[in-house]
Amino acid sequence: MEQNNSNNSLLAEIEELRQQLEEATDTIHAIRTGQVDALVVKDNDGHQLYTLKTADQTYRVFIEKMNEGAVTINREGIVLYCNTRFAEMADTPLEKVLGMPMVSFVPEESKEKLQKLIDGGWDKDCKQEITIKDGSDKDMCCLFSCTTIDLDNGTALSLIITDLTLLKATEQELKLRNDQLEEARSATEMLNESLEVTVKERTHDLTISREHFKLLTNNIAQMTWTNLPDGRITSYNQRWYDYTGLDFGTTGGFGWKDVLNPDDLAETTEKYRAAIQSGEMFEVENRYRRHDGVYRWHLNRANPLKNDSGEIIFWVGTATDIEDQKREMERKDEFIGIASHELKTPLTSLKGYLQLISGYKKEELPPVIKNYIAKAGGSLNKLQSLINDLLDVSKIKAGRLEYAIADVNTNDLVGQCMENAVHMYPLYTFENRAGKNYKIRGNQERLEQVLMNLINNAVKYSHFNKTVLINSEEREGYVRISVTDKGIGLSNDQKSKIFERFYRVEDKKNMTSGLGMGLYISNEIIQHHKGRIGVDSEPGKGSTFYFELPLVEE
Repeated sequence: MEQNNSNNSLLAEIEELRQQLEEATDTIHAIRTGQVDALVVKDNDGHQLYTLKTADQTYRVFIEKMNEGAVTINREGIVLYCNTRFAEMADTPLEKVLGMPMVSFVPEESKEKLQKLIDGGWDKDCKQEITIKDGSDKDMCCLFSCTTIDLDNGTALSLIITDLTLLKATEQELKLRNDQLEEARSATEMLNESLEVTVKERTHDLTISREHFKLLTNNIAQMTWTNLPDGRITSYNQRWYDYTGLDFGTTGGFGWKDVLNPDDLAETTEKYRAAIQSGEMFEVENRYRRHDGVYRWHLNRANPLKNDSGEIIFWVGTATDIEDQKREMERKDEFIGIASHELKTPLTSLKGYLQLISGYKKEELPPVIKNYIAKAGGSLNKLQSLINDLLDVSKIKAGRLEYAIADVNTNDLVGQCMENAVHMYPLYTFENRAGKNYKIRGNQERLEQVLMNLINNAVKYSHFNKTVLINSEEREGYVRISVTDKGIGLSNDQKSKIFERFYRVEDKKNMTSGLGMGLYISNEIIQHHKGRIGVDSEPGKGSTFYFELPLVEE
C-alpha cells in the first residue's frame, strides 16, 4: 500500500514538472516571437519583473536573425536573455542557457578575463577577445562587445558575441594571397538590413536597436553606407567619417562626389545611375580623398534590399581599401613587361641558331639530332606564344594595344583558323558550320588570335570527344562566331571568372598548361572592336565560346 502511494506521488511530481517545462517552453517562445514584453524572474529578493524598454517584435526578430550571439545579463552575471545564435555557439539548449551564469560558458582560463570585462562594461562600453567553449569542450575565439541598456527594473548589460573563428583562420590567408575583396563582401553581408526604413517607421523606442546596429557596422574594416532608391545617401558608418574627416552634412545625399577623385567621377556616376535604374549590384573601383588629402583606391559594392513585392526599399554599400593590392598589381605588370621584353631577344637568337643547325648542309645530321631540333623548335614556339601573351597584357595595361582596322570576311577568317587547327591538332575533328560570308570591321591578325585561342581551349579541355564545331551566324545586326566542344564544361562560378587575368580552369583528370591570359587578351581585343564575348556552358556537357562583332552591310 505504501509502495503504491509512493509511486502515485512520484507520478504526480513528474506530471507537475512536465507542465512546468511546457509552460517555460511556451513562455520562451512567446518572448522570442514578441508576444510578451516582460518576464518575472525569481531571485533571493523574491519575484522581480523585467520589462524591455523597447518591446518591439521587429527588433527582437532582427536580434534573433543576427549572425552574432546576443546576451543580456544582470548585475550578478546571470543570463536574462540570449538569441538562438549564442545557444548554437555554446552548443547548449536555449532553455538551459537562461538563468545560467555567463562565466559558465567559458573555460577556466577565460573566466577571470570575462569577469573583468563584465565588471568594466557597467562603467563604459568595451570589448575584448575571449575564448568560449561549447558542449563538446571545443574552444571558440570570440569578440565580446559590452554596452549597458536600461530596463524598466534597472540597468542590464548587453553582450554582442562575434565568432572570430573564421576571421582568425583567414587572417593568414589574407596576408599570403592579398585577397580581402571577397572576404569584405562576406564580412558585410550582415548589413543588409534597413536603416532608412528604421529611421522613418520606428519611434524613439527603437533607439537602443539602432545603437546595436551601429555597433555592428562600426566594428568592420570597410566604410559602409545606405542610400534610398533615388540614390541619396542616408547614413555612413564611423569608418567613413574617420577616413574623410567630414561630417554627414557635407557628404550626405550626393555630397560623396566631392570626396571622389575628379578623374573617377564620370565612370562612378554612370555606373551608380545604371545600378539605381536596373536594380542590379553596383560595383566600381575609384579613389576617395583621405582627410590628409591623399587619394586611395577603393572597391565599391552595393546591393538593394527589396520587399515582398520586389520593390527596392534601400541599398546597402561598402567601400574596401584596395590601394595596396593596386600597387602590387602595378609592380607585377611592370615586371611582366620588363621580363617579356628581356626574354624576347635571347629567344629570337635561339630560334635563329636552331634554324642554322637545321639547315646545316656540310654533312648529314643524324636523325636523332633532327628529332631533338624539331622538339626544341616546338618548345620555343610555345615559349614564344607565352611571351607574346605577356607582351599583349603589358600593352593592354598601358593602353597601347593598337592595330589597323579594315574589312574582314568571316569565311576567310574561319577558314584560315580551321587550316591552322587541322595542322596543329591532327587527332581532332573540326567541323566548319560557318554560314554565308559576312563582312565585319576589324584587324584580321588579332581576330585570328581570338578565334585560335577559343579553338585551343576547346582542344585543351576535350580529351575524350575530339570533335570541335566552328559556326558563324547573324544575330540582330551582329555576326556571332562560335566554337563548341564536348569537354569538361564550366560551372557558374567559373563562367563569371573565365575572362579575368591569370584565371585558369583546373582539370583535375588531365594536366593543362598556360598562364590564364588568353581569354583575358581575347576579351580586350573584342572590346576594342566594339564587340562582345561570352560563353554558354554546363559542367560535363561542354562549352560554346563566342564573340560578336557589328555586321557591315553590303
